[in-house]
Formats: sequence, C-alpha cells, structure tokens
Amino acid sequence: MAKRLIIAVILLGLIVGGIVWFNSFRAGMIAQFMAGRVPPPVPVTVQMVEPVTWTPGIDAIGTAVSARGVDLAIESGGLVRAVNFTSNDKVTEGQMLLQIDDDSERASLAAAEAALGVTQTESQRAETLTERGVGTANSVETALAQVESARAQVAQVRTALDAKTLTAPFDGVVGIPRVERGQYVTPGTVYATLQDLDQMYVDFTVPEQQIGALDLGRAISVSTEVADFQAEGRITGIEPQVDPRSRLVSVRAAVDNTNGGLFPGQFLRVRVALPEEQGVITVPQTAVISSLYGDSIYVVMPEGEGLKVNQAFVTLGRRSGDRIEVVAGIAAGDQIVTSGQNRLSNAASVVIDDTVQLSPAVTAPAATPPAEPASGEADATGDAAAPAAASE
Repeated sequence: MAKRLIIAVILLGLIVGGIVWFNSFRAGMIAQFMAGRVPPPVPVTVQMVEPVTWTPGIDAIGTAVSARGVDLAIESGGLVRAVNFTSNDKVTEGQMLLQIDDDSERASLAAAEAALGVTQTESQRAETLTERGVGTANSVETALAQVESARAQVAQVRTALDAKTLTAPFDGVVGIPRVERGQYVTPGTVYATLQDLDQMYVDFTVPEQQIGALDLGRAISVSTEVADFQAEGRITGIEPQVDPRSRLVSVRAAVDNTNGGLFPGQFLRVRVALPEEQGVITVPQTAVISSLYGDSIYVVMPEGEGLKVNQAFVTLGRRSGDRIEVVAGIAAGDQIVTSGQNRLSNAASVVIDDTVQLSPAVTAPAATPPAEPASGEADATGDAAAPAAASE
C-alpha cells in the first residue's frame, strides 16, 4: 500500500513539473521571438507645417429685421367699405389701402362748415355795426371767438373723416389682408403689415469679451440656410450695456437687400471681420489626438534610413473649418502625421503613404470657443488662408 502511494506521488510530481517546465519554455520562446521581431513601418499621411494668413472674426447668430416695418392698424372703427390692396403688393407712400364707411363724418363736416359760414356772417355784421357806432367791441370779440370755435369744429370733423381713409406711411411691400369688405372693425385692429425690404437690419449678440473688437462701421457678412444667400453690411449700433443674465451684447448692422433675398425674422449666420494676422500656425484637425493627458500631434523625424514619429504635446487655439490653430508645441517646417495615428506610439517607425491626400488648407471662418459656453449664441472666429510667402 505504501509502495503504491509513493509511486503515485512521484508520478504526480513529474506531471506538475512537466507542466511548469513547458509553460516556462513557451514563455521564454515567445519572449525571444518578440524581442527579435521588428514591426513593419506604419503607413501614414503627412503634411508640412507652414504659417498662414489668418483673418480673425466673430461668428454669431442673427435675426433679420426690416429697417422700416409696421403693423398697419385701424384708427377709427366702422364698416370696411373697400380694401384696395392684395398680398405682396408694392405700395408707395400715401397710397390709399383701406376705406372705412365715412357717411356720418361727411354729414358732420357739412353741418360744421354750414355753422362756420353762419358765424363768419355774424362776425362781419358785428364789425359793420361797430364801425357805424351801433355795436360794441365786446360783440365783435364774441363773434370772432365763435368763428374760431366753428373752424376748430370743422378741423376736428375733417380729422375724423381722414381717419376713415387709411394710407401707406412709406414705400414698401404690404402683407396679407386681415380684414374683409363689409367687416365691422374697431380702433386698433391690425389690417396688414408693411415692410420696406430694400434695406434690412440684422440683430445679433456677441459675448461681452468681444466688446473691444466691435466698432461702428465695421464690415460684416451674413448668410442664410436657404438659397445660398450672402450679403455684406456695416455695424450701425452697439448696445451700451451687457445683458446681466446672458452676458451678451446686442449689436445691429445694416444690410443692403435690393435683390429681395432677405425677409424680416429670418435666421442668419453673421460674421464680423477683424484685421488679418500673419504667420499663424495651423494644422488639419485630423492631426490632433486628444486624451486625458492633453492634445498631441505626431511629428515625423528621420532615423537612419527610415522615419520615426515623436509625440509632441501642443496648445490649441482657434478653429477654421477643418483647420485648427496651434499656439505651442510645433513649429513651421515640422512634418506632422495627418492620418494613421491609431496604430502609432511614440518612436514608432512609419512610412509615408501618398495614395491618400487630404484637402489642402483653404480660406474659411475660424472659431475661437466663447469664454462663456452657457450663452451658446456667439463665438470668436478666424480664417485660415494660403501659406504666407517666404518674403513676408
């Protein structure tokens, strides 16, 4: 019995030892293989870093407002006798648009004019009697006062009569009629809108940090989400206070709209142009790797007959479409990786693959994130243009 137990223990020890030796041998062989293995170079696309001309600006969201636009309202109540316009008619200043029944006012005007004639006759008679020595000066003064009172009554009735005829206060485009012939209307009823579409205002807001960059007369450009509408304008007003709730400043600009492509209330993208900056370093946004440790870019360096990459941590600035400004970390003349970074590590070997070409840098609005993201309505921007010439 004891002999069998000993044999079993010996066999078990041999089996365990064999397993341990096999695992150790396998790990050693794997380590030896990996130590002698040289990974192939990673194919990447690269781009040379060059300084560009950067046109800063301020991007914002705006609303179109007509330079002259009103709701046309009824001045005096009554029955609508005539509606002399249709939707989208172009009207001129003084053109009659609406006629309210004025028979009562015309009758009152006739009575007031008749009363004025009587008082004028009595005034002349009083003056004649006074000249003959029969009348008194007091009677003349009373007659003249009655004449003035009758004239005032006539003017009052004429005003009421004029209120029954509604005309256009300025040239523009009239909107949809809101009343019909035969309808009884009350004072204050809006019967249409009138908009002057030749000249438009654009109202927008910018963060308070950008107040110093704004001034009257500065050029702006606006665009819409439909019909590829674009127009130029100038800042005409800056609100002299900051909204304490949003920390935004209200700005108004005038935009020419002679082609009629802009309408009041329309959503607009506004860009305020700022002076150009020379020698700004920009890279494609695909070249930037963001992680918990910061933003970095792989810079291609020569190593013997091949190439390797060095991971450089950078400080980023403003954005311009697919370009982004690099404030620190790389310099002009560096060759950076623009794609293929997902398989790279620091000091990895690379090979340049020119079969995939990224679009070159183009002039486009560049945005600097606003200091207060909570506003969500405006941000500072810039433009990346072609690389600056060496002489510049």
